[in-house]
Amino acid sequence: MRRRLLALVCVTGSLVSACGMLPGDHQERKTVTVWLMKDSASKEFLRRFTEDFERTHDDLRLDIRIQEWTGIVEKVRGALKEPSGDGPDVIEVGNTQVPLYADGGRLADLTLESMRDWGKDTWLPGLAQPGKDGNKQYGIPWYAANRVVIYRKDLFRQAGITRPPKTRDEWLTATEKLDTGGNQGIYLAGQDWYTLSGFIWDEGGELAEEKDHEWRGTLDSPAALRGMDFYRRLQALGAGPADADEEHPPQAGVFAGGKVAQIIAVPGLAQAIVRQNPDLKDKLGFFPVPGRTAGRPGTVFTGGSDLVVPRNTDDQFAATTVVGALTGAKWDTELARTMHYVPNKTTLAGAVAGTEGVAAMAAGAARGRATPSTPQWADVEADNPIKEYMTRVLQGGDPATEARRASARITEALAPDVG
Repeated sequence: MRRRLLALVCVTGSLVSACGMLPGDHQERKTVTVWLMKDSASKEFLRRFTEDFERTHDDLRLDIRIQEWTGIVEKVRGALKEPSGDGPDVIEVGNTQVPLYADGGRLADLTLESMRDWGKDTWLPGLAQPGKDGNKQYGIPWYAANRVVIYRKDLFRQAGITRPPKTRDEWLTATEKLDTGGNQGIYLAGQDWYTLSGFIWDEGGELAEEKDHEWRGTLDSPAALRGMDFYRRLQALGAGPADADEEHPPQAGVFAGGKVAQIIAVPGLAQAIVRQNPDLKDKLGFFPVPGRTAGRPGTVFTGGSDLVVPRNTDDQFAATTVVGALTGAKWDTELARTMHYVPNKTTLAGAVAGTEGVAAMAAGAARGRATPSTPQWADVEADNPIKEYMTRVLQGGDPATEARRASARITEALAPDVG
């Protein structure tokens, strides 16, 4: 997900204390090195967390180092190979990246702590599931973000729509009403495959499935084809390009043009929209992506971050103590409120209920999903056949034929490299 976080700082050293002994210490503290990503947490949040943690753990000192997303995969892989004690003790990683790092046994198994201390039964599934390998939990959910519908309240009123739609059928009906008078009912780019994934999951389909330890693409299943058909019908109620994704052109700019009633995006994009068109400041609203029935929001792709502990840490107990504090209710809630994220547990959703966009996001996150949990999924995204499949269907290609073609390419990409 989404690319948000890292430049190198020692939070404790620069904001809290000098390295080594703290005033009043009678023994040397054990230093726990933590890699967090740029913009995941504000400097002020990290200062407050560090002060509180070191006050309540007088044997530990935090060395928080902020990293850039660019090049992070190879940097983390290198750190996981370092001799014991030479690398970071805790690392923030994108939730879908956990399988990349768990492959080869270089992450600590945190299953026991997850079950005994951290309440894994209430974790958001889109964060927890990609952090697992079999029955072992390696990634510990930290925070989440996912797509909602950002809409023009004034255009909804003008079309006689008095409340946001609750079901997909209501959504289509409302969008048809909005797609008139020179306005687009929705701007939905043809290659927004994260949004398509949610529709496929909502129908009971999958992007790929594992059987007998082998992965294969499944875009050609009846359920997945139903998800693509809904995407096609919704996308047709606007002028989104069939052969481009949501960043080409950036959909915030398209929405800011004033002729679009809805987009599907993370709530934070509203800030970019208002910067480009201040007249929209008080006209934007948010609602969860509708599901098939009124009682359940649509399934959405959940992005966000997990925390992992490298096996080569020389003090796993100290590392897990930090993980437990960062992901515990107190500081996870504080992070969500500060950064407008979804907390890591469904039971904490009430903490962000007062913010419309985040509340809509939290409702969707409760049924969020992540991409298939295999290290090879990165190879699928590198030359993404799902995007080409979507374009071909939207341009009139036979959905079943194109789905079989794309599924075969996904299967090929997911085959382990034995060379």
